[in-house]
Amino acid sequence: MPLEPIPSPPRTPFLGHLPQIMGPSVIDAFLRMAEAYGPLFRLSLRNEIIAITSAELLGEILSHPHHKYISAPLRELRTVVEDALFTAYTHEPNWGRAHEILVPAFRRQAMAAYFGAMREMAETMLAHWDSLPEGTRVDVPEQMTRLTFDTIGLCGFGYRFDSFARDDPHPFVGSMIGALVEALRRVQVPRPVVPLRFRANRRFRHDVATMNETVDALIRQRRAEGRRTDGTDLLEQMLHVATAEGETLDDVNIRQQILTFLIAGHETTSGALSFALHYLLRDDEVLARTVAEVDEVLGDTEHPTMEQVKKLKLVQRVLKEALRLWPTAPAFSVALEEDTVIAGRWLVPKDVQLMVLLPALHRDPAAWPDPDRFDPDRFLRANERTRPPHAYKAFGHGQRACIGAQFAMLEASLVLGMVLQRYRLVPDPGYELKLKETLTIKPDGQFVALHRRRR
Repeated sequence: MPLEPIPSPPRTPFLGHLPQIMGPSVIDAFLRMAEAYGPLFRLSLRNEIIAITSAELLGEILSHPHHKYISAPLRELRTVVEDALFTAYTHEPNWGRAHEILVPAFRRQAMAAYFGAMREMAETMLAHWDSLPEGTRVDVPEQMTRLTFDTIGLCGFGYRFDSFARDDPHPFVGSMIGALVEALRRVQVPRPVVPLRFRANRRFRHDVATMNETVDALIRQRRAEGRRTDGTDLLEQMLHVATAEGETLDDVNIRQQILTFLIAGHETTSGALSFALHYLLRDDEVLARTVAEVDEVLGDTEHPTMEQVKKLKLVQRVLKEALRLWPTAPAFSVALEEDTVIAGRWLVPKDVQLMVLLPALHRDPAAWPDPDRFDPDRFLRANERTRPPHAYKAFGHGQRACIGAQFAMLEASLVLGMVLQRYRLVPDPGYELKLKETLTIKPDGQFVALHRRRR
């Protein structure tokens, strides 16, 4: 049987498919193309891309030798964080060193060391909410971003950004958001145009310098303090732990790792919490069940324990389902190591970018019945066992999967539980979900009114 050409949308001369993603939403553009041309389709952007939206096809592809592909957005992010964990090529020495040194800091047994700081930051946000007049409207993603940013700062590096004590975000946050937006924008414009965007490039350099200066000062201060004896955090791990071969991370790479954790460690979790609240507050039945679980497990306790949070099984399923519908890191890419025929129909060349489009994969009707419906019970263990193994990839895949997944789920479960325990949130009537896109996604324009629960 002769092989078929991989489907592809019509392309523009010289620009390929770039004009099709230059609108306000890159994700919407990809999803429209996935609906029209999936489950496997080819795009010509900065380079040739083959997009995957099927769990069955993804399983077949991942059964062949493959490696992480550093996509165009990640290559742009490398101008900020160079060869840090998320953006490094797997063959780069610093990836292996950092992976060996940092993975133990995110294992299950390490979570107890971070839980107290997670709870302190959640209580700080709730104390701020308590100080506001009854019925005050708050911007959910903005509040969750402040919270998760402060949490990774304290848990990871012993640094207090004190986001809830200031009206405007910390200067680091403004620079970080600016750099992320510009990194995405650079992917959307033709390559020859990038050097000509003088004002944007000047601002980008300023933003990167601000972030570097903040983190370099933190590293200098910690080195001056000497080794800590009262526990450890991620920075302590990077400063004082070596690999089995005795190799350590230099200060420049430590800076890149810190920047990566601050970026990836708060953007994705704040988005997950925001999406979870969006769907919960529009489903009275699931909301009632979730609040009932929170009341049963947490009761009137002011300071939930880690053991209590682990019992919030429905809360965890709500978060997983929100990440199914809108995975906050919406794609990852791999490349095959040999030319390979997929599904007996298409030849996929080696080293070509294979982009796993997660919002489409997570709506694959062959794996997810009624895929657009919010249903946390999809993640009951019995239901999980019946699904194709590669249908859900919210935290990536394989050795390059997110090492902070357990940290993120523990933090998000704690925060969502404490919010539902203490507050009745009322969304703006008529709000329709709109995405805010940098290199991650979160809701845009999502407000709720705060009402203290009276029990």
